[in-house]
Amino acid sequence: MDEQGPKQPEPRPGETLPTRSEADPAGPRTPAEAARWRFAPFLARLWALSAVPLASILFALVAGTLLIIGSSFLAVGRFDPTLPLTAYRALLEGSLGIGAADPFVALRATLVAAAPLLLAGLAVGLGFKAGLFNIGATGQLIMGGFSAAVVGAALAGEPPLLAVPLAVVAGAVAGAVYGFIPGFLKAFTGAHEVVTTIMLNFIAGLTVSALVQGPFRAPGYTFARTGDIGNAALPSLFGMHMGVFLALAFIPLMGWLVWRTTIGFEIRAVGANPSAARYAGMSPRRLIVMTMSLCGMLAGLSGVILILGQVRSFPATFGTGIGFDAIAVALLGRAHPVGIFLGALLFGGLRAGAPLMQIRAQVPIQVIDILQALILLFLAADVLVRQLLRIRAERAGVEELQTVTRTYGEQAVR
Repeated sequence: MDEQGPKQPEPRPGETLPTRSEADPAGPRTPAEAARWRFAPFLARLWALSAVPLASILFALVAGTLLIIGSSFLAVGRFDPTLPLTAYRALLEGSLGIGAADPFVALRATLVAAAPLLLAGLAVGLGFKAGLFNIGATGQLIMGGFSAAVVGAALAGEPPLLAVPLAVVAGAVAGAVYGFIPGFLKAFTGAHEVVTTIMLNFIAGLTVSALVQGPFRAPGYTFARTGDIGNAALPSLFGMHMGVFLALAFIPLMGWLVWRTTIGFEIRAVGANPSAARYAGMSPRRLIVMTMSLCGMLAGLSGVILILGQVRSFPATFGTGIGFDAIAVALLGRAHPVGIFLGALLFGGLRAGAPLMQIRAQVPIQVIDILQALILLFLAADVLVRQLLRIRAERAGVEELQTVTRTYGEQAVR
């Protein structure tokens, strides 16, 4: 007998070893029991990661229900406690096609609305992995969309095989450059990325507006805008522009980058402990600049598919909440590509179903903004939600909320 106890007998052909019992916890297991035993930690981790986001959505819907009931007199002229049922039923029909004659129309609308949110959410989520709070997705999106619109208008008469790739690449490069700026400032001066990206959002919006009203204004239009993109428009497939499929392709690509490459390991190491990463021979400065550039590229592509796939030109008064909605999407998805995709589907579905909800229940579209804000509020109240539901904290990896709340200024200047 060795220190680990007697060796268990090998089963004969057709024989099943006895199951492990409480009296013999180290005893053998059947193959089925062993498979369940190996699968249990995965289920526990999955629940720990998804419990708070799911609870946040549920609490937001409950609060939204109370809000709709309380405002029913203003909406339909009488107190109607069943109004939330009408509103949510219309929301499901407009987003998922439940009860609709052609459900694929609603599903396509949801995917088209979710695609820019998915790319922008990945731009925020990748920053979280490096311990960075990229709040500048709006500015990066604007620069990417504007660059794609300008190049697309210049190549409007060229063959699509030339015009589309060049316009897409131009937008991606512009977004990457605009993400490089706060990354460089963070790495070499210690300037907090939240401050620099917020200021760069304003700079991007005002600069692009001035350019559209000036040298890039297309003649013949009452309102200032760039020229038509013509052949640079994204082609359609299955009733959706190709930008949807481009966004979906980045889900496995970002998963591979973060968890299957050396660069991804270094990004996560810097996010978890910059000092330890530096001691191990990594360069936090280089990784911060590279990560913010990648974030900018993803947000720039979000603007590209929005302009080339839907708007088809860039107006001087262009404005979107996608960049800030992406923060909630990334937090809802726990900075995981699949989770971000599900969060983008949720927010895209809310946007796609809102018009039908307003028609059927006379509930204003702005209720969707309130629901999204409530989801973010409950996500931010992570500790309170966990205490209410008695959910244990999941501490593996970089905590997204810690990235939002704590300061990283001291990490990049050494």
